[in-house]
Amino acid sequence: MKPPVIFYFDFSSPYSYIANEWLGALAARHGRRVQHQAILLGATFQVAELKSPVSYPLKREYSLRDFERSARFEGLPYALPPVFPIPTQNAARVFWWLSETRGEQAAAAWATAGLRALFTAGVPLNEPDALKALALRSGLDGSECERVWNDPQWKARLKRANDEAIGAGVFGAPFIVIDGEPFWGNDRRPQIERWLAQGPF
Repeated sequence: MKPPVIFYFDFSSPYSYIANEWLGALAARHGRRVQHQAILLGATFQVAELKSPVSYPLKREYSLRDFERSARFEGLPYALPPVFPIPTQNAARVFWWLSETRGEQAAAAWATAGLRALFTAGVPLNEPDALKALALRSGLDGSECERVWNDPQWKARLKRANDEAIGAGVFGAPFIVIDGEPFWGNDRRPQIERWLAQGPF
């Protein structure tokens, strides 16, 4: 069994949404599975002394344009959320709860549901009622999910995920690691495809 493709993502990252839509099929074609890792970009930005690209006046308009263009290039629906970026720690805590109690597939399905909800329908994942409703639509118990994201155990689990990501050199999202080789950004797809097909270059 080949090692998994490790996929660090943030629920509030448009490029994570786009990469999540193509990475699974690409990995599967080369006999790999994707191991999702939910993180918070704010934690990595703090250590790397970075900020979201939309927080820089000179980069904001380009970044917003590129989010939409990149989705359109992949043939994906996309709509900038009414409020962007938003805090997504609650969705990420639910992700880790699912990962450790119901398995990677359940967690990956939640990741996809959350990313699509935010970037195609503008669902405010930071609002408890909206997140509970998304959980219900995803076949989960909304009240149970609310208990999870308020539980110190799952708060600590997300913090550990952030710390481990930072320790692994992650400073942005999507951040994809294949055989120990890091690739940052949705635009690394051609290099990722070649690495999976032919190995190191």
